[in-house]
This record gives sequence, structure tokens and C-alpha cells, in this order.
Amino acid sequence: MKNRLKVLRAERDWTQAQLAERLEVSRQTVNAIEKGKFDPSLPLAFKAARLFGMPIEEIFQDE
Repeated sequence: MKNRLKVLRAERDWTQAQLAERLEVSRQTVNAIEKGKFDPSLPLAFKAARLFGMPIEEIFQDE
């Protein structure tokens, strides 16, 4: 699954650790999602969408 997490995070000048804290996951989880090695759960995707104030579809795209 493609995602824009890294770009959105960089736009806010957040580290992976800062994003992980806001999403209540580990930094390793954020890293794996950004690299496309892990697809977030639906609740986590919704949490990210709320955090960035965007629809899920603007952050995560099915390849």
C-alpha cells in the first residue's frame, strides 16, 4: 500500500518518533508503514487521517 506519511511528516518537521508518539505506536511501526513493509490497521489509518486532517484516501492508496 502506498502512503504519504513520510511527506506529511516532513511537512510538519516531525521525526518518526514524534509521529509515533502522536499515533500511539512505536517508531519502528511508523518506519515500516512509511517504507511500505506494513499496512496500518483501519483504526490506525483513521487516527492518522484525523491527525493530519485529511481523508484516509489522501494518505493511503491501494497500489
